[in-house]
Amino acid sequence: MLCRRLASAPLIVGLLLASYAVARAAPRALLELFTSQGCSSCPPADKLLGELAKDPSLVALSLPIDIWDYLGWKDTLASPVHSARQRAYARMRGDRQVYTPQIVVNGSMHVLGSDRAAIERVIALTDQKPDVMSVPVQLSVGSSDLSVRVGATPKAHLGGEVWLCPLERAVAVAIGRGENRGRTVTYHNVVRSWLKLGDWTGTDSTWTVPMSEIRTDRIDAAAVVVQEGTRDQPGIVLGAAFAPFQPTDGGQQTTANGGRTTDAR
Repeated sequence: MLCRRLASAPLIVGLLLASYAVARAAPRALLELFTSQGCSSCPPADKLLGELAKDPSLVALSLPIDIWDYLGWKDTLASPVHSARQRAYARMRGDRQVYTPQIVVNGSMHVLGSDRAAIERVIALTDQKPDVMSVPVQLSVGSSDLSVRVGATPKAHLGGEVWLCPLERAVAVAIGRGENRGRTVTYHNVVRSWLKLGDWTGTDSTWTVPMSEIRTDRIDAAAVVVQEGTRDQPGIVLGAAFAPFQPTDGGQQTTANGGRTTDAR
């Protein structure tokens, strides 16, 4: 069961006092790599995403798609939800460009997923949009619950949807057929599902999810995305955070402020 509540007065005060630190810790980009096990051009991009995922200023996700399954190998990680998201981005941009490996940066622009220099250029370009990655997001992972806190904004026009993405941080796949036959490829921060926590209207808000609803033997991290628009009409990314799931002991929890992870007791 999901729980949404408005922040209490003491919590609001705490958020205001911490707002500077949270803003400083906010990541500069959400990277979404649309990839496929049936695409011979994708392994370099998959490797690069693993490198980018180590950068605490980035939230880097793999979104395997199923559009190349007919080429002789059915992608074992693919989701039609990811394919639909990639097409929705293309519709919103108006360019109809759907390919692999494709990285969408901050929900705004796309680039070849294996071109590190181009990715950095596009990150810089999207950062010029004033509302991109402007909203503080805190993701806290405890032994029994996962909590998401989205900060307030003075901009009345800002609002969007809050999505939780359970992840597998590293998945090695031995590919038996198709263009990558005989290769073993490791995929990083693989999104396994999309769970809508709710709508964010610009006020300080929190959501709590029982870990029992999202954690499995394979799920070992999570990301949160706050994005303008809707699932079918996605807009710019307003904020994001990433946190690994750590073994808990005596109330220990992992907290990520906009993607930078700390260990809080």
